[in-house]
Amino acid sequence: MKVLSILTQIVAILIGISFLAGFYIMQDDQTLGDRIVGLSVLATVFFLLPMFLVLRWRGKKLKDYTLSDENLKKMNDRKKK
Repeated sequence: MKVLSILTQIVAILIGISFLAGFYIMQDDQTLGDRIVGLSVLATVFFLLPMFLVLRWRGKKLKDYTLSDENLKKMNDRKKK
């Protein structure tokens, strides 16, 4: 768990640096800067986001966060009180 946390932070920093580098390079070469920023967005979506979600959802019950009939009844009972 600790390794995934550190790895997620490292990936986030590297992607942030690539965003900044893409915007800096965009001043001189528009197409290369656009490609770097685009690849950074793809890396964020396909690598950083899943790593973050696994890190945050590990050990939690999905049933607690879904709207099932049982959870809706609990919510209605709380409103009536």
